[in-house]
Amino acid sequence: MFQAFSQLLSMLPGKFGSFFRVCLHRWLCNDVSIDIYIGFGVLLSQRNMDISDGVYIGPQSNIGSCYIGENCLLGSGVHVLSGKNQHGFNEIDVPIKDQKGELTKVQIGKNCWIGNGAIIMADLGDNSIVAAGSVVTKAFPAGSIVGGNPAKLIRSR
Repeated sequence: MFQAFSQLLSMLPGKFGSFFRVCLHRWLCNDVSIDIYIGFGVLLSQRNMDISDGVYIGPQSNIGSCYIGENCLLGSGVHVLSGKNQHGFNEIDVPIKDQKGELTKVQIGKNCWIGNGAIIMADLGDNSIVAAGSVVTKAFPAGSIVGGNPAKLIRSR
């Protein structure tokens, strides 16, 4: 039922749509600030999320179980997965769709900037930057600038 409401509200345009998305997720999720923007087509797929003040989530993003710190900017088409082991695949005799995975809560520190189309599967420290199209498969400390697939440290801030 949660995903049905999230999908329905994701299609409401403009600030009006963002307002209703924020209201729904404040009501249904752990801790979602009123002072955030949730763009058109954004799907918040898990209830186990905390989103702090001043966060911007760009259009067509998909956000799983996570904590997003204050004043983060997530570009368009960003995917924050519920960890990197959402699906099991080790049992050859069992279809992948039927194998148990492990959902973990990804932590994104405050004041981070995540470029368009990035995929986040692991934690990011405060003040980090992720280049557009990058795939973050391991944790990075505060002040990291990362890019690539898989993401590698480019330099520190």
